[in-house]
Amino acid sequence: MTVHQRDWQAFVTPGKDGAVHMDLAVDGITCAACMGDIERGLKRLPGIRTARVNLTSQRLAVDWVEDQTGADEIVAELTRLGYKAHPFDPASQKDRQDRTGKELLRSLAVAGFAGMNIMLLSVSVWSGNATGIEPETRDFFHWLSALIALPTVAYAGRPFFRSAFRALASGRLNMDVPIMIGVVLAVALSVVQTVQHQHHAYFESAVMLLFFLLVGRYLDHNMRGRTRSFAENIAALKAEVAARILPDGSVREVPLSKVSAGDLVLVSAGERVPVDGVVETGMSEIDQSLVTGESILVAVDRGQRVYAGTLNGSGSLQVRVEAASGATLLDEVNRLLEAASQAKSKYVRIADRAARLYAPLVHGAAGLTFLGWLLAGMEWQPALVIAISVLIITCPCALGLAVPAVQVVASGQLFRRGVLLNTGDAIERMADIDTILFDKTGTLTLADPELCSPFDLQDPVVRLAGRLALASRHPLSTALVRATGAITPLPEVKEVPGAGLETMVEGATLRLGSPQFCGASAEQIEDALREVPGASLLAIRFGDGPVQLLPFRQSLRPDARAVIDRLKAEGYALEIVSGDTEPSVAGCAEALGIAHWQAGMKPAQKIVRLEDLQQSGHKVLMVGDGLNDAPALAGAHVSLSPVSAVHLSQAAADAVFLGDRLQPVADALRLSKRARAAIEQNLWISGLYNVIAVPVAVAGFVTPLMAAVAMSASSLIVTANALKLRWGEGRPETGAGPAHLPAEKAEG
Repeated sequence: MTVHQRDWQAFVTPGKDGAVHMDLAVDGITCAACMGDIERGLKRLPGIRTARVNLTSQRLAVDWVEDQTGADEIVAELTRLGYKAHPFDPASQKDRQDRTGKELLRSLAVAGFAGMNIMLLSVSVWSGNATGIEPETRDFFHWLSALIALPTVAYAGRPFFRSAFRALASGRLNMDVPIMIGVVLAVALSVVQTVQHQHHAYFESAVMLLFFLLVGRYLDHNMRGRTRSFAENIAALKAEVAARILPDGSVREVPLSKVSAGDLVLVSAGERVPVDGVVETGMSEIDQSLVTGESILVAVDRGQRVYAGTLNGSGSLQVRVEAASGATLLDEVNRLLEAASQAKSKYVRIADRAARLYAPLVHGAAGLTFLGWLLAGMEWQPALVIAISVLIITCPCALGLAVPAVQVVASGQLFRRGVLLNTGDAIERMADIDTILFDKTGTLTLADPELCSPFDLQDPVVRLAGRLALASRHPLSTALVRATGAITPLPEVKEVPGAGLETMVEGATLRLGSPQFCGASAEQIEDALREVPGASLLAIRFGDGPVQLLPFRQSLRPDARAVIDRLKAEGYALEIVSGDTEPSVAGCAEALGIAHWQAGMKPAQKIVRLEDLQQSGHKVLMVGDGLNDAPALAGAHVSLSPVSAVHLSQAAADAVFLGDRLQPVADALRLSKRARAAIEQNLWISGLYNVIAVPVAVAGFVTPLMAAVAMSASSLIVTANALKLRWGEGRPETGAGPAHLPAEKAEG
């Protein structure tokens, strides 16, 4: 069989300041301690500038000086540390994560089923020893337990054994090493005692130990798996090819990498713009929510700028390229996202910090116990039984369940209030928040525009315009259809790209579209905007009659003012950071009583504001929905996004909230504080359990079976404490949860 060596140099890309960059997917990362091992280990290599591990996606980003260290040396160092590297590919990484989850679930099912059967056999032996069981019957039950336990441990223990062997091979200890030692010793000693026809065997201890650990490991993996890869969402927005217009006027489709600044490209109706550039020919409407966060389509014609990733409407455009692949605004958003998500991934969970101290303490306690009893004159076999009891009774089950158990209960309570968690540790981070940044459009306001000035909807011209609007998918046309209740379209409608619609009705022309298209004067437009600042205007003209200007604006969420007042009363500092126009943002801030706001902000500017607050010691919650919010959502201490948000923003956010109300934001903050308190209580319970149980086990008063029972009891106590989150919560407020969404929309 031929072994093919991978050319890692092929995956290296140019970085900043003369450095090079490489992204790797790393197998075997299970906790924050693994992140520290990798980052510290790689930084010992010469020339390494940064090494950042994303705990959720298991992605390693490395920047280094190429002439000091090679890509192969970086991968070799990872191997020496006990981790296997692959070229980072979002699709294949997702497949690997799915396989890991399925393996954990299968192992959990096998351990649970086997554990119940072995416990029944152990109870029979225990009661038989008390009443005088026949030795042959007892040995039969022990061998039957061995027949179940040995293959179960071999199968269900694989996730822990692999991790432990990798750690030992690289000269490290992790939480899985004492688990492996305890399980293997318990099984081996049980086999020896069964061969020697002794009264006790401890197969159930090993299997139940695995079962409870697998519960915690699977819950933790499941919560982390909820987070989606940013790269997958960015890829959906990026065009792979562009239609380049050659000097002779012909059009040729070429890879985006072959397009340079100064080229002319054709963007057909309905396509995503592949480059940043300026329109040379054509008229259309562009969805520029990537840049502004505003969902209203923007009319563009000659001389106006368009951006890669934005969606072209009904017209065809010829665009002169200013920035192509790798240098567009969309690429900048991607870079901001990566930098922000890497920074956030350095948040170390409470349980991970506690777990770093666990392995050396457990090994030390068990080893000293064994040596101490030997020195006291005890035979090696009973001394080993006591040492195994110490290993099992100090097992990290309660510690491993402390966080996931609360996460699962809290996420269920949040779901009842319309909040869906993407990341498990969002609960811990949300409890730290003191400052909240809100986007405006689609966040404080509803996503769909509404007619915001009283008009006679019985006016026959307005009703005709509603019927004409049925021919367009423009958000303002859709809003007019809703307002007029039109259901019958007009025939023979002509669409003028980037301008509007027109048709003939009773020999006269009916027009619906931009004020300029319908012949509105500059004075009329100014008067309408003065009356309704920040509005989007839709014009109607029938024949030679006057132009009617209908102002549309996204209305505030129905409970926005009440929620903002409550958050201010609870001591949170509030700001609006929006890409929308100044009049629109100012009006929203005034209506909600928010003193600090900024308008016209680009993605990088939102990141700068976020970093300024964080450097001042503030813990910031970002609430936003647009593509321009995605980097800030990823970089904030914690983030929320409405369900109406674009997919990239939902992926960048730590949680998504449902419905038309803002109440889920306040609910999430309140519940997170209670959940964090429960996590801290669980960790204290775990610590107190060990303080009491370990000395008793060291003194020899605990058998491995009793240790397994005590370990199980501690896990159940931790789980019960997490369930108090459910018991302490009343019914969610009406309209606050997913079951009430239709009522919300009707009320809103």
